[in-house]
Order: sequence, then structure tokens, then C-alpha cells
Amino acid sequence: MLSDSDQTLFHYSLLSLYLMAPLTWISLNFLQAPYGKHNRPGWGPTISPPLAWFLMESPTLWLTLLLFPLGQNFSNPKSILLMSPYLFHYFNRTIIYPLRLSSKGNTFPLSMASTAFVFNLLNAYLQARWVSHYKSDYENDKLFWMRFVFGLMIFGLGMWVNVWADKVLVGLKKQSNGGYVVPKGGLFDLVSCPNYFGEILEWLGWAVMNWSWVGLGFFLFTCANLVPRARASRRWYLEKFKDDYPKQRKAVIPFLY
Repeated sequence: MLSDSDQTLFHYSLLSLYLMAPLTWISLNFLQAPYGKHNRPGWGPTISPPLAWFLMESPTLWLTLLLFPLGQNFSNPKSILLMSPYLFHYFNRTIIYPLRLSSKGNTFPLSMASTAFVFNLLNAYLQARWVSHYKSDYENDKLFWMRFVFGLMIFGLGMWVNVWADKVLVGLKKQSNGGYVVPKGGLFDLVSCPNYFGEILEWLGWAVMNWSWVGLGFFLFTCANLVPRARASRRWYLEKFKDDYPKQRKAVIPFLY
């Protein structure tokens, strides 16, 4: 049953998501989150990357599964279908991806994992609550199937790119005993971070399927988070490998950016 307190929480949470996007964009143009190739000391205690990824992404699964049955549309097949791609992505990100990572010689700042955990609490609440409760026009939405199919195609392509690129990067790091080499082949010949490009495509597809301020807000935040990081990663590759790194590669969007 809809309550005033939940409605207020939902609206303020959505406002927070939209405020976070420009702040994230601005901050990441000056200071990169200290994990992966941008890892550096001075950010407090650290934990292993597999554990960090599992813990910080986990709210997307357990909170979504806790909240979804509380919505007025939780038993609607369209609602269940719409939530499935989101859960599918985060099952891979929370369970499968950490299992592929090596913890040897790598660390992940606990402060960064905690920040990501809080964001995922906020975002999982918004996405699950919207799909299962606040989206109330499932039966009268004549364009639902057209948007769902089109968005799912974009989402599926993005997830395939994202998973493929992550697999390549993890494999290269294992082959080089935790070091870095220049990735080659496929979309790596066009952009420095096809994994980020794939994830941007995923949440663009989600925004189309979702067709709400909630889905759009998540897509905008994803761009604000990943585009500056991709640009910083391209600079990192150019500085580390100098003449060995193809300068024609874009940062994240093939042929454009």
C-alpha cells in the first residue's frame, strides 16, 4: 500500500540521483577513483578486489529481491520481465565477475567500496520500487512491448560487449602476472575502454525499456561516472606505453569520443 513516507523517500532519492550525476562528472574530471589501474595509496584500509566487488554490488540483488514483492505490481508479468535484465546484469557483476578476479597483489580501498555500496543501495531502491510499485500503467501502456524489445536489444548488445571486454582484460592481467599490457583486437582497436562503452549501452537500453525519470537518471549517472574514467584511462595508457599505444583510439565511444 502506498504511504506518504515512502513516496517522500522515493522522490528525494530520485532527486539525489540527479544531483549526483553532475557532481560525479565534475569531480572525476579532476580526481579518479583509486582502484584498478588508477589505484594509489592514501585512501585508507584496503580489501581484495573480488571481495570489494561482491560486497559493494550486492545491494542490487538482495535489496531488489526484498523490495520487489512489496510493490503493487510485483505479480504483473510485465513488471517481472522488466526487472529481469537489471538483475541479470548484477548477477554477473556481483557473483560471476568477482570469481574471475585475482586477489594476488591487488587491493581495493574500503572507502571506495563503501561509497559504491551506498550508491547501489540508493539505485536499487529506486529501480526496484519504480518497476514494482510506482509504474502504474502496465496495462494501458500501448508502447510497452515496442520499447521493451528495442531497449532489450540495446541492453543485450551492451552486456555482451561489457562481459567480453572484462574477460579480455582479466585474461591479459593474469597472463602478465598482475601487470598491464596494451589490449588489442575487436573494440579494443577502436576505444580504450570497451567495457565502459558496453555498460553505457546497457543502461541506455534499460532507460528505453524503463521509460521513466528513474531509468534516465541511472543512465546519466553511468555516463557521468564512466566517461571521465575512460578518458583518464586513455591518458594513462598513452603515458605508460607512449609510442606503443595507438593514438587514434578514442576513449569510450567508437569514432567519436
